[in-house]
Amino acid sequence: MAPLRLNQVRFWAYQIQDLHEARMVDALAESRYDLLVVEPTRTDKNSDETRQFDTAAMVRKLKASTAHDGKHRKLVLAYISIGEAEEWRWYWTWPTWAKNKMRPPRLPEWIVAADPDGWTGCFPVAFWDKEWKEIVLGRRRPPHDQGYNSIVDEVIRDGFDGVYLDWVEAFEEDNVKEAADKLKIDPAKEMVALIGEIKELGRKTNPSFIVIQQNGSALIDSPGILNVVDAIAQEDVWYRGDADADWDQPNGYDRAQDKDFTDEVTGNLDKYKGAGKPVFTIDYAVKHADLVYAKAKAKGYIAYCSRTSLSRLSTTPPPGYTGDRSRPNPD
Repeated sequence: MAPLRLNQVRFWAYQIQDLHEARMVDALAESRYDLLVVEPTRTDKNSDETRQFDTAAMVRKLKASTAHDGKHRKLVLAYISIGEAEEWRWYWTWPTWAKNKMRPPRLPEWIVAADPDGWTGCFPVAFWDKEWKEIVLGRRRPPHDQGYNSIVDEVIRDGFDGVYLDWVEAFEEDNVKEAADKLKIDPAKEMVALIGEIKELGRKTNPSFIVIQQNGSALIDSPGILNVVDAIAQEDVWYRGDADADWDQPNGYDRAQDKDFTDEVTGNLDKYKGAGKPVFTIDYAVKHADLVYAKAKAKGYIAYCSRTSLSRLSTTPPPGYTGDRSRPNPD
């Protein structure tokens, strides 16, 4: 069964938590979503249950399931963060940097700050640093005990169709910019270069390897970005939620976005769309989901509404999604 082409995607979904729980993968496979963004779950080194998760088997199951047209298979992308280090990953060998605590002295210098949005265990990095790039790309890094030598190598070995790159916006984070200024580095140029290296590595194995950037839409003004990404996804265009909110917590959705942010971001997204790149949006909206879908449709964006925990399929799927083979997980 041939995969749906990226420019044919009508429905997409995003789940990066609790994939190891009962029937979570089944629900994704049985859905009518064309594009799935999921977490390479076994990279959580702090949990025996998730560390032993068979990511490759999940990918095979999802790739064997049909898209909304019933003729093509789904596209399956791996969520990876390239602008932040995450302390639960296989590569983290340093002390925990707890919230509101002093920075541990043993942390590498390229870990520059704690997450500005309040996500626990996430840290913006000087992403041009050779040690971080070895973790992402692994050209000279010895293999991990599970056989892969980098974040991208793991994705390739597990059979994903490509990558969904989080924290591309690191190039405009204040602490990262300060680190770049000290070295007289252009962080936007370095981010484009890193994305290009990821795409080059992926396409050595899979000539159709897909690269989608999440956020950092101002990168549209950097030369070369349109050559290294196949699409852009943007969070929080109209509605957002708080970091670390659980699925049922009301602060995890329906918080109105600042209009200036929306105007700036949609202006950038329109440039991507004008250049022929699909634009995906993820808003954290429940009561206001219908409004988001209407606004996105008017802009020609492919929208998905959920909650910030992203721990199951949305209860507010897009218009036209009804009549699927499997109803989205109930509350």
